[in-house]
Amino acid sequence: MKVIVLGAGIVGVTSAYQLAKSGHEVTVVDRQTGPALETSFANAGEVSFGYCSPWAAPGIPMKAMKWLFMKHAPLILRPKFDIAMLSWMARMLSNCTSERYAINKSRMLRLADYSRIALAELRAETGIAYDERMQGTLQLFRTQQQLDGAAKDVKALAADGIPYEVLDRDGCIRVEPALRHVRDKIVGGLLTPKDETGDCFKFTNALAAKAEALGVRFAYGTTVKALDVETGRVRGIVTDRGRMDAEAVVVALGSFSPLLLKPLGIGLPVYPVKGYSLTVPITDASRAPESTVMDESYKIAITRLGDRIRVGGMAEISGYTNDLGLARRSTLEHSVTDLFPGGDVSKASFWSGLRPMTPDGTPVIGPTKIIGLFLNTGHGTLGWTMSTGSARLISDLVGARRPDIDAGDLAVSRYG
Repeated sequence: MKVIVLGAGIVGVTSAYQLAKSGHEVTVVDRQTGPALETSFANAGEVSFGYCSPWAAPGIPMKAMKWLFMKHAPLILRPKFDIAMLSWMARMLSNCTSERYAINKSRMLRLADYSRIALAELRAETGIAYDERMQGTLQLFRTQQQLDGAAKDVKALAADGIPYEVLDRDGCIRVEPALRHVRDKIVGGLLTPKDETGDCFKFTNALAAKAEALGVRFAYGTTVKALDVETGRVRGIVTDRGRMDAEAVVVALGSFSPLLLKPLGIGLPVYPVKGYSLTVPITDASRAPESTVMDESYKIAITRLGDRIRVGGMAEISGYTNDLGLARRSTLEHSVTDLFPGGDVSKASFWSGLRPMTPDGTPVIGPTKIIGLFLNTGHGTLGWTMSTGSARLISDLVGARRPDIDAGDLAVSRYG
């Protein structure tokens, strides 16, 4: 089958690779000059199969009100009269219940665990190197209240059979020895030992090369203008370089997916939530993390990537803006220097990207009401984590094969 994949980020490239492996003729279209140059470029680097939770959770509305007045706030809201923004925020608030949290968390863990298996198999199959480490994620709590509040996550992990370990202060230092320098600032942590780390940009570029070797064609520097649909079936796409035929199209355009789908009457509740990162050279390895530490107070991930520390986090709801605010850099610098003063932040590179978030936290993977049109988008902060499993699912669905895991509640139809 002739398949076009829209988007050359981590989700688009893994999808293209898997579709090509399944025997399809695949073309990837992206407006950038190469793979992983937008949201996948400098993300936090964590591959969080266990530390995988919806942002919409019980208590978040009250926390959000407090965060808005913090100097180093994990949430930044720049409200505007934008129907899409207001609708998305209302839907997110409706998911901040214990019942919805349990459903959404279970969906995410199902897909994340499937991705864990898929990534391990892909790594063995391709031999790709990307500064990878398999030493887990430590969710670090600075207060007893934070540690007590982790009970709902522990319950969900246990219910889905995901390995975890609740640690006291000494346990955290055993896992991350550099924390011994700041032991008085922490009370405990939650370790998900199956989590991994790695450079998403390196991985995506290496896999794109493998995909090309399988016959995948990459049309870079090409902007998609519209989907060509006739009598309820997708026939191809219209770009700034002309029309391209296809029997199936996979939309993996992240935050920009809803804009392409809206003229077709497909309401996709994905909205950009901007995140920021610093990439800091390590100057003292004894004061650097071994894997990923999630600073719960600021919702910032601090990850070891070879000879660098990647510091990523925050959620800024401000529409399709991609400016770099110095206040956001200050928050990243504060978190990493407070816990791991083993890098030179004056030499750090500063970056921001638009995460495609759904109101329930779960990505949208599956068919649409238009025959031959499929979605693989809305992964939020977990595109790197869920990419390989999502790619397998979409390949199976495009090829009309039964997936290895239940995918029925991942499609856009779940929004009615």
